[in-house]
Amino acid sequence: MTDQPIIQIKNLNKFYDTKQVLKNLSLDIYPGQVIGYIGPNGAGKSTTVKILTGLLPEFQGEVIIDGMSMTENPQEIKKLIGYVPENAEIYDVLTPMEYLDFIGKLYGMEEPILSERIEKLLTAFGLGTNINDRMDTFSKGMKQKVLLTAGIINNPKILILDEPLSGLDANAVILVKELIIRLSKEGKTIFYCSHMMDVVEKVSDRILLINKGEIIADGTFESLKQNHSDTLEQIFSKLTGREESGVETDAIINALD
Repeated sequence: MTDQPIIQIKNLNKFYDTKQVLKNLSLDIYPGQVIGYIGPNGAGKSTTVKILTGLLPEFQGEVIIDGMSMTENPQEIKKLIGYVPENAEIYDVLTPMEYLDFIGKLYGMEEPILSERIEKLLTAFGLGTNINDRMDTFSKGMKQKVLLTAGIINNPKILILDEPLSGLDANAVILVKELIIRLSKEGKTIFYCSHMMDVVEKVSDRILLINKGEIIADGTFESLKQNHSDTLEQIFSKLTGREESGVETDAIINALD
């Protein structure tokens, strides 16, 4: 890991009308780090991701990626980033080859490197026999594997994953977890958003907990565990005020009586 951050966020604020969803967010993220970014619904996770990927250009503060300002160089920055969104609209009347060829060319990739990489990646994800099948016949998990392929097709410096395991079977989940760890060892920076605490706990070397637009915890799982509780789920509940979940569960069960 170098001393120079690859992502710098300085005093980031974001409003939707009068509602403030990010409050003076400041972060330095370094090459090779796997960042687990967690928080309750409405905490500001998706807004952060949309700003980092250039999808939300209007914000207050500074976002600097690989030495470039997001405000001044959004197109150059996008070339460095692979993104797997939580809810993606995939062109499912296309085949995986057609769709990924389109994505690769948006990144400026050239034939025949692009076609070869598509074939190798899809085969590795277990879709080698489906390369030329229309995706409207695919299961959710198969489509998710195509989206994951699209996220890494350009061999990005930074990979932003928003609930990337959605719809995947157990073997595919193991594959993606191993892939995250291997990519980080190669110096890739992984920004991983998820509600799956057990996975975040295992793959992240730094965990950021956001609540009501502010970072309320930042550290390794081991350091957070020393200060709070035994599991990431317990830490999450304690810091976001969700420790009453047992009472809520009792109320739901009682309502069924």
